[in-house]
Amino acid sequence: MATTGTRSGPVRRGAARRDELFDALVELLLAEGFSAFTLDDVAARLRCSKRTLYGLAGSKEQLVTAAVVRFFRSATGRVEATVATRTDPADRLAAYLRAVSAELAPASARFFEDLASFPPAAEIYERNTRAAARRVREIIAEGVESGAFRDVHVGFAAEVIASTMEAIQQRRIAATTGLADAEAYEQLAALLVRGLRSE
Repeated sequence: MATTGTRSGPVRRGAARRDELFDALVELLLAEGFSAFTLDDVAARLRCSKRTLYGLAGSKEQLVTAAVVRFFRSATGRVEATVATRTDPADRLAAYLRAVSAELAPASARFFEDLASFPPAAEIYERNTRAAARRVREIIAEGVESGAFRDVHVGFAAEVIASTMEAIQQRRIAATTGLADAEAYEQLAALLVRGLRSE
């Protein structure tokens, strides 16, 4: 038993250090993007060795992909936790989209530009956008069924919303309006809640 305890300490410390490095990496990439960084740059900024980075992923591309996955996974968990505290469909819808906005707010324009130009990361963003669109559809369907929302065609409303979210993800909204992704989600939340309320 003593031996097991001895092993678990370093394992826990190693896991904690790994989490700490990934969190720092996500923060760095959100603030400054990633296309211009080399592994040497990342190691210097995170104050670790390249060997340590290779312990996280085998290449810069894999490291970036892992960091993007971590960002969206953590963001999804926090968004869902926020929605879980609301019961009214309009509040749930607004909370969902505004929580998405809040999660995207720390990300710089450079990060989103790099995301769009790096296919593995762009696919992760696209996949998360599709999942978010499905979640919005569920909330709208709940609202229509309960009478909290107007009797709209849920499939059509969901398609319009999904198209808008896709346009945000593909940088078309940023290009045509100048809105950052977080700002676009805030505007979408305001538009939907006002338009869907039954009163």
